[in-house]
Amino acid sequence: MPLVLGVDSSTQSTKVEVRDADDGTLVGSGRAPHPAVRPPRSEQDPEAWWEALRLAAAEATADGSLRVAAVSVAAQQHGMVVLGGDGRVLRPAKLWNDTESAAEAERLVARLGPEAWAARTGSVPVAAFTVTKLAWLARHEPETARAVRSVLLPHDYLTLRLTGRRVTDRGDASGTGYFDPTAGVWLCDLLDDVVGPADWGARLPEVLGPSESAGPPSRDGSAGLDIGTFEVVGPGTGDNMAAALGIGLAPGQACLSLGTSGTVYARSDRPVADPTGTIAGFADATGGYLPLACTLNATRVTGTVAGLLGVTDAGLDDLALATATGSSGLTLLPYFDGERTPDRPTATGVIAGLRSVATREGLAAAAFEGVVCGLLDALDALAREVTVGDGPLLVVGGGSRSAAYRRAVADLSGRPVLVPDLDEAVATGACVQAAAALSGRDPDEVRSGWGIGGATSTSPDPEVDAAGIRRAYATLRG
Repeated sequence: MPLVLGVDSSTQSTKVEVRDADDGTLVGSGRAPHPAVRPPRSEQDPEAWWEALRLAAAEATADGSLRVAAVSVAAQQHGMVVLGGDGRVLRPAKLWNDTESAAEAERLVARLGPEAWAARTGSVPVAAFTVTKLAWLARHEPETARAVRSVLLPHDYLTLRLTGRRVTDRGDASGTGYFDPTAGVWLCDLLDDVVGPADWGARLPEVLGPSESAGPPSRDGSAGLDIGTFEVVGPGTGDNMAAALGIGLAPGQACLSLGTSGTVYARSDRPVADPTGTIAGFADATGGYLPLACTLNATRVTGTVAGLLGVTDAGLDDLALATATGSSGLTLLPYFDGERTPDRPTATGVIAGLRSVATREGLAAAAFEGVVCGLLDALDALAREVTVGDGPLLVVGGGSRSAAYRRAVADLSGRPVLVPDLDEAVATGACVQAAAALSGRDPDEVRSGWGIGGATSTSPDPEVDAAGIRRAYATLRG
């Protein structure tokens, strides 16, 4: 019974699962926190990710007593990790929700035009993308920029720590803004043009295929992780790509992910290039594509409102569920940390409809509804590009555990909501990838053979005026 270890290194924490490579049975799990971030500057020391991985892996493997054969890492997308010639990190990593590069994003889009960006990279860059952070570095920290010899994504960095190799996969690479997801190649000439001339080909990691191995662990990687002797490290991928693997997302299905950010995505067998910038034309972790729309503000919004009301997250759920969807008269625009979809990096949140009869319950419900309205706008945009069907919506991420979020998605979409019976979809997807690298099989084949499935269902309330609630949100958004 070979075991695989899958890693989800997110903004807030590292989550790890250990599963049976043959049938997917969960045999261990662990978690460790990351340092908190506060946009617009959102930075973390990559060493903190490695330390969190060590702690979470030790918990998941019972301090190494579970014998793991393969490991793979999924992580937050877009972050910029820069290394010097000696392989050391030059500065804290800028994360996806760092919006300090918003001005660079505007300049980059103006320079080439959105159509050219979409045609070449599948996406129009916003402040989240790595390319804008490299441009920011060249402008604001030129000495550091000149010292850069490697540019990695968060999952690439952790794979480097495990293997000593600089590798990535096409899924995560497609979120950089300098990768062609159709041809599967880095666009070094694009970086020369918008960031500055450099030997970019030597600075970027090798792109591996969906079931390729990043190699065996290095001596330092094996000793540092300290979970016993493992044989293979998978290529790794971005968190959204791993989640799609973990839940076994099928073509024609739509998935909403409720984490620190919110994402809406679907699998596609063809590339998408949206010049409006609403849909990012990402690749997936199987050889296909994962067109995706992302909002910066999801569970951080409801967490903030919970703090303002002096309750826990569970307490906010109870407050929201005490009033019917849309009955409070309050509308909340959840742009607490700026926004990515629509692209408004300097925006702030707004509450409309406040009267002296407003209640804590109504404000709680409005927080969930505001987040969900933004995600459903993104779903509408996605449906204009690819087939998403009209069946149940899959919902994953930490927010999927919230009954108030599930109710809001169901009521405002008018569609049943299914929450897969997985504790950590991203870590599960990383386990799938580790098993594929161990066996040389296709990741979809691995996932389809695992005996994990089932979902919690929430039905919409037909009495809710979903169209009216969404109109009020659209009016406030402007």
